Amino acid sequence: MNQPLLDVSGLTRRFGGLIAVSDVTFQVAAGEIAGLIGPNGAGKTTLFNMLAGSMPPSGGRITFNGADCTALPAQQMARLGVARTFQITSLFPGLTTFDNIVAASYRTGRTGWGHALVGARTYRTEEKKAAERARAILAFVELDRHADVLADELSYGEQRRLEIAIALAAEPTLLLLDEPAAGMNPEEGQRLVAMIRQIRDRGVTILLVEHHMRVVMSVCHRVIVIDHGVKIAEGAPETIARHPEVIRVYLGREVVGA
Repeated sequence: MNQPLLDVSGLTRRFGGLIAVSDVTFQVAAGEIAGLIGPNGAGKTTLFNMLAGSMPPSGGRITFNGADCTALPAQQMARLGVARTFQITSLFPGLTTFDNIVAASYRTGRTGWGHALVGARTYRTEEKKAAERARAILAFVELDRHADVLADELSYGEQRRLEIAIALAAEPTLLLLDEPAAGMNPEEGQRLVAMIRQIRDRGVTILLVEHHMRVVMSVCHRVIVIDHGVKIAEGAPETIARHPEVIRVYLGREVVGA
């Protein structure tokens, strides 16, 4: 592997005497779709929180695009090109679908409230570009027909797609997807797999946490498995599906048989 886009080395997070993530090391190459799986309570979301900058690690190092960004806050990680979604859908429920995406685009903007107050040309130009980008993203996630619908009036599957759209509005280089298929029916899951591939084809590297193994096995190039905060396996999906320790702690024999 060439220099990885994301290099996680010895990452650890302690909560008092509890070690939620312990000495986890892995890499994600540019253009890759990598999966992170494990039982409930394995430490996956804690690991995502550290990568996204919403929780500082207790030890270890995070290198992104060649720069040490260990313990940088979320806003700085977003500006570096790291965006994420959440297990529980995080939207502005009182805003329209369109305005949710426009609001997210401000994370990459260069003007502020002062420019808005004086009606600066740079602010107006940035507003126009944000609107154009929002419309393009809405079409990409197949929500353009719902542009004027309030976020809390969308179906659950549509809300999950909107959350991905909001993350894309930040123009990420690395997209962290936390259980994007949660609550989706099989048809919605298939559409999600196609969307993830299309996002990667647009030049965005993806690391996803997911419990739906059909999604993981069909879309990921490589899978990382953690249990009780410790990495227990890493490899191609077909290798992971037959790994004895992974079967014991997570997948179950019936999955391999299927």
